[in-house]
Amino acid sequence: MMSYYEAHRTEFLEGLKAFLAIPSVSTLPEHKPDIRRAAEFVAEELRNAGLAGVELIEGPGNPLVYGEWTGAPGKPTLLLYGHYDVQPPDPLEEWKSPPFEPQIRGEDIFARGASDDKGQTYILIKAVEGFLKTRGNLPVNVKFLIEGEEEVGGGHIERYVAGRPPRLQADAAVICDTEMFAPGLPTICVGLRGIVYAELEVQGAAHDLHSGVYGGAAPNPLQAVAEILCALKDRDGRIQIPGFYDRVQPPSPKEREAWARLPFDEEAYRAREVGAPELVGEPGVPLFERLWARPTLEVHGIRGGFTGEGAKTVIPARAVAKISMRLVPDQRPEEAFEQFRAAVERARPRGVTVQVRRIHGAAPSVVNPDSPFIRAAAQALTEVFGRETVYVRSGGSIPIVGLFDAHLGIPSVMMGFGLPDDNLHAPNEKFHLPNFYRGIEAVARYFEILGQ
Repeated sequence: MMSYYEAHRTEFLEGLKAFLAIPSVSTLPEHKPDIRRAAEFVAEELRNAGLAGVELIEGPGNPLVYGEWTGAPGKPTLLLYGHYDVQPPDPLEEWKSPPFEPQIRGEDIFARGASDDKGQTYILIKAVEGFLKTRGNLPVNVKFLIEGEEEVGGGHIERYVAGRPPRLQADAAVICDTEMFAPGLPTICVGLRGIVYAELEVQGAAHDLHSGVYGGAAPNPLQAVAEILCALKDRDGRIQIPGFYDRVQPPSPKEREAWARLPFDEEAYRAREVGAPELVGEPGVPLFERLWARPTLEVHGIRGGFTGEGAKTVIPARAVAKISMRLVPDQRPEEAFEQFRAAVERARPRGVTVQVRRIHGAAPSVVNPDSPFIRAAAQALTEVFGRETVYVRSGGSIPIVGLFDAHLGIPSVMMGFGLPDDNLHAPNEKFHLPNFYRGIEAVARYFEILGQ
């Protein structure tokens, strides 16, 4: 069967290019037709791979794609998850090639969604295809659930999974939406930070005002936003929201020891990946803990006033800031948002009103690395990549992991094949093609080990 994967590499690559060429940006309403096209593309790929019961599950939001093969009685059932939606490509001028015209440079394919998550979702589809095309069966039972709203909070899939439909019964979920710690180093992610994404709107005067005529008397919403943000986090990166750290659970000594053994050059990380003059964060807290096991508060954008060329002396009537907080075990999204909202209100300057809106959220999660489903994945990765699998956490958030745990009671096996420099959510996103091909083989080997 491995010969099938080798013989069809060109075909797989062309299929991936076609998938990446669909600008399925879920955050922009004008791409609704592209979202539909991407969902239909995934459904057709599942049918061509040999899956049964393939359908688009419609609902309040972008369609889910479902397909299954359940012809292995007595064997484990895996729920295979991915997402076909992508982030906006802005800023376009920083791309070396158009974001939805996939281009291969060296051993990498460049396009929006290449690594997050179209390329990795395609790995799961092609791994299943290899078995069904060569043997007509699989060593395990599989059910695909692919969504189109992961980049905007996953409202449709959250409601669907919360309904606990019988068709989603499984023993474990498999998610390829994380990264390898380093090139060639097989990696399983066993922990994710949660998230609360919020927006605060500050209103001052009823309309924009001339700063010469009204300056000194009229409140300035942009200044108010700056004051509020500075009150939420100090210059050392410590969050100043009362009670925010109360539930934070530190990593175990065993995890800290494992992280200390990872092959890592902090200075190279600063220079090549971050590209900043200096790394920041809580003093005295090691880097991996700051990235994986400590909560954060980040500002993503501030809108208001005049930002065009030249000068316009205006005091804006309104300003908006977009903010996210990454959460760690055992923080709770609802509680964290209420703490944030109360802190914003306490920091509100005189003369303005503030509205705080919660856009989306997800709980943090940690998976037991001793799970037989995790151990089997580590064995498969080690065999295919020829190096011992390492266990890490991720600073990012995959909301579906917490949903699968809470509503289906199943662990999630996060065996990702991205790389740290894949430029997720940034210009020139890429996917390393050797990881794409070996990822297909590793998932296939995982199926074999579980089916034994």
